[in-house]
Amino acid sequence: MSDQQDFDLIIIGAGSGGVRLARMSAQRGARVAVVESRYLGGTCVNVGCVPKKLFVYGAHVGEDLGDAAGYGWSVPHGQVRFDWPTLVANKNAEIDRLNGIYGRMLENAGVTIIEGTASLTDQHTVQVGERRYTAKHITVATGSWPVIPDVPGKECILTSNEMFYLPQLPRQAVVWGGGYIAVEFAGILAGLGVETTLLYRGELFLRGFDDDIREFTAQEMRKKGVDLRFGVTIEAVENDGTHYDVTLNDGSHINTGLVMAATGRRALIDGLGLEELGVQISAAGHVVVDEHFQTAVPSITALGDVIGTPQLTPVALGQGMVLSRRLFGDGEGEMDYGCIPTAVFCQPNIGTVGLTEAEARQAGHTVSVYRSEFRPMKHTLSGRDERCLMKLVVDTETDKVLGAHMVGPDAGEITQGLAVALKAGATKAQFDSTLGIHPTSAEEFVTMREPVA
Repeated sequence: MSDQQDFDLIIIGAGSGGVRLARMSAQRGARVAVVESRYLGGTCVNVGCVPKKLFVYGAHVGEDLGDAAGYGWSVPHGQVRFDWPTLVANKNAEIDRLNGIYGRMLENAGVTIIEGTASLTDQHTVQVGERRYTAKHITVATGSWPVIPDVPGKECILTSNEMFYLPQLPRQAVVWGGGYIAVEFAGILAGLGVETTLLYRGELFLRGFDDDIREFTAQEMRKKGVDLRFGVTIEAVENDGTHYDVTLNDGSHINTGLVMAATGRRALIDGLGLEELGVQISAAGHVVVDEHFQTAVPSITALGDVIGTPQLTPVALGQGMVLSRRLFGDGEGEMDYGCIPTAVFCQPNIGTVGLTEAEARQAGHTVSVYRSEFRPMKHTLSGRDERCLMKLVVDTETDKVLGAHMVGPDAGEITQGLAVALKAGATKAQFDSTLGIHPTSAEEFVTMREPVA
């Protein structure tokens, strides 16, 4: 059948998962095309992980300058100036560079790049503009898009997409939400000198993370000047011409220069025509697939944010690898969603892998908890009141380490190494017998001896 069609595979969406699927499939000899309407690299490269972390680095420079005096460096008062447009311009240049790299990677792999908005006219045909392209297989990898709740004045509210291109920083900002994006942007804004308020409807943000991590992060963010308000939500936003009046559900008001919503994302599948072809969409708006990424239509698969799995770039990359192997390799391979490590690039960072303490207990494990809180060595001279938290959740009966959690500098870097250990099934005894690297914060993970619970 493929010899009678334009391609063996057409992928709609050139984000992390789509690009990986395209490259791996082309390397296996498939004729592959990718359709993209916006930018190569998807959310992660353009309005997500990469530019976000560059902003986090930028926001942290201010603290480094403040810490300099303890190490003998003199930073003359009044001579340090931050220029937001310079950071944005340099970030844009880096994103342009990465876009070029993605384009060359696809071209060098022999993938055809089709620019435009796609829709499916039948189970083997994709229309882009006036042209139609046919393929044996079609994969939907269009990602997700920010959602703003339907409140009066929602047109005044920005999302993370717009935050990456702000022409100038406000003096005050309100961030609405309690997940990764909200917490990270609150830290970025505060670090750049913006008076920042974070609003979240729940009792405590970062739902799904270990409770100790959530509470400790709130404590550290408050130290850094972020006004955390839990149990409240926005009911309306009104623009008075120069500022925004934010009405909360408790009747209070906040006057601010910017309102950003990080209140969730939805699968970006509008206009594709999936349901008309028989592809099932869940109540949450995700494309329904089986464990092999297969939809109800035999020729159509889907991966990444659109299928409702964890919205993390490495997850989409892994899915792309598995699906390529199933379509054009030996037909084998399963995606393993267990023990996924992740980081939140707030300040200080969060790194976590494996089960939280609550999840371990709910799963029926008898657990021992090891916990250490301390002042990072750097701040013994800087004088900064910032602390670090590390935690291990261990199955008491098997001695297997079920979860590792951290709040502190370079938490993501440290947790990546721990993820390998947990994936390999490491025990607490093996952690204990591992020599530490001294002096580092990371060594605390192999020197915690006495359980606290």
